[in-house]
Amino acid sequence: MKPLVRYAALANYVELTRTLGADPGALLRSTGLDPGGVRSQDRWVPAESVVELLERTASQTGRPDLGLRLAELRRLSHLGPLSLVLREEPDVRSALQVLIRHESMYNEVLHTRVTTADGIASVRIDFDLGTRQTHRQSVDLAVGVLFGLLRGFLGPDWRPLAVCFGHPEPADTTTARRMFPAVVRYDHEFDGVVLYESDLDRPNAMSDPQLRTYVQRVLPPDGSGDKQPRTAARVRELIEMLLPTGRCSIEQIARSMGVDRRTVHRRLASEGATFTAVLDDARADLARHLVEGRRHSFTEVAELLGFASPSNFSRWFRDRFDATPRQWRARSPR
Repeated sequence: MKPLVRYAALANYVELTRTLGADPGALLRSTGLDPGGVRSQDRWVPAESVVELLERTASQTGRPDLGLRLAELRRLSHLGPLSLVLREEPDVRSALQVLIRHESMYNEVLHTRVTTADGIASVRIDFDLGTRQTHRQSVDLAVGVLFGLLRGFLGPDWRPLAVCFGHPEPADTTTARRMFPAVVRYDHEFDGVVLYESDLDRPNAMSDPQLRTYVQRVLPPDGSGDKQPRTAARVRELIEMLLPTGRCSIEQIARSMGVDRRTVHRRLASEGATFTAVLDDARADLARHLVEGRRHSFTEVAELLGFASPSNFSRWFRDRFDATPRQWRARSPR
C-alpha cells in the first residue's frame, strides 16, 4: 500500500504558486491530484504525488526555495486535531514525543526522532517514500515546519544551535538566512534541527494545562504500533473537525478520505465499528467538554454539535448522560 499524506501538506500551496506566476490547478492535475481537493485539508492522497508536485512547481517557477517559502506560511492548526494536543503538552520534550507517536495521523512518509548526547539534542527527519524520487522540496518544507513548531513551543526569542540539510547548499540562501536565526548546515548527515537538550525540558509556551485532559481524547490511545491509521481513528478525527462546520456526514467523511461511503462502512465494519457509533461517541465527548466548560450557551453547543435545535440536543444529552445539560453543568466543578 502506497503511503499517504493529508492535503494539509499543501496548505497555502495554491496562493503561493499564483504569486510566483504559475497555474496551481494545471500543476496539480499534472501529478494526478484534484485541484478542488486542496480545500479538503483532511483528505488523504498519495505522498509520491505531493512530492512530485512540489518538485515540478519549484522547477517551473524557478524557485528552488519553494519548500521553505511554504514552511514560512505554515501554522500549527494545519496538523488538524493533533495541533490541539501538541499545544497543551506541558514541555517541549513531551510535545515532541506526542508528535512522533502520532505523526502518521497526518503523514505516513515522515519519520521524526530525537537523539541526545553530551547535552545536545538533534531532532531528525527521515522520509520513507518507497521510491527513489527526488524530494528536496519536501525535506525543506518538513525542516522548516519543524523549526516553526519548536519556535512555537519555545517562544519567538529561541535560537537553535543549527538547522541542517542533507542536500548541497543552494546558489541563493536568502530565504534560509531569513527564516533561521542559526547556523545553517548543508551536505549534513541528517535533515533536522540541533538544540540544547535543556531546551527539551523548558515549558511549552503554548500550553494550557486545564485543557490537556480533554484534548488528549482526540488521539487514539496509542499510535506507536500502527503506522497505517485505522479507519475508525481517521473517521473520529474527521468528525471532530467537521461537526462544528455543519458538514459532518458520511458522504463528507468519505470524500475527505478519498473513497466512497460504502468503503467507509465496510472498513469500519471490519474493525467492529459503525459510523453512527463513532459519531455518537465523538459527540458525547465533545458535548461533555462543552457543557462543563461554561464558555458556550446550550444553543451554541447544540449548533457546534450539529443538532437541528437545542431541544433535540437536550433530549439526546439526557438519554446519553441521564441528566439534562443544565443539570450536568450545575454539578460540574467551576
